[in-house]
Amino acid sequence: MFIKTISPEEATGEIAALYEAEKKSLGRVMQATQCWSARPDVIVPVEKLLNQLRDGFSLGLVNFRLITFVAARSVPSAYCSHVYFRSLAQLLGREQALAVMKDYKTAGLSEQQVEMLAYAKQISRDASQITRDHIQRLRDVGLSDVNIADVALAASYRNFMSRYFDAVGATVEPEFLDEDPAVRTELAAGKR
Repeated sequence: MFIKTISPEEATGEIAALYEAEKKSLGRVMQATQCWSARPDVIVPVEKLLNQLRDGFSLGLVNFRLITFVAARSVPSAYCSHVYFRSLAQLLGREQALAVMKDYKTAGLSEQQVEMLAYAKQISRDASQITRDHIQRLRDVGLSDVNIADVALAASYRNFMSRYFDAVGATVEPEFLDEDPAVRTELAAGKR
């Protein structure tokens, strides 16, 4: 980490409660969470927004994780790419996650998922280039305006988070690193 943060041992109040909940759920406090403690006034609202987006996501957890992974790779974010590859591998199986990593367009996903991920990727690369045609393609594969808004929110949120984590030097925890060195190198993005 490049900046001073509040360690789990130093935490008090809302931050201590947030850290404790993460320890119970994950067995540790992730650097992604800890790096927000440099701004204690921001950590709780940021975590609340993540939970609200993920838990109320209109296209389900698998699609939320797919969007998160493709957005993280498009930023690119080494930290989030490793974390969300592991999450996808747990949800879809490692071979499917590898296929998505290689090229989501040929990974055996539905047409709706491919369009959704193309939109998420475009948001991550340059949202100013999105046109009504992009939105119409999403509608053509059955996505509602609420679905489209959710995809945009999930991708935009991941862009914000991923850029912050890499900017302050969050280091991926060893348990999120893939056992294959080639996969680790691919996911490391600019951190080679």
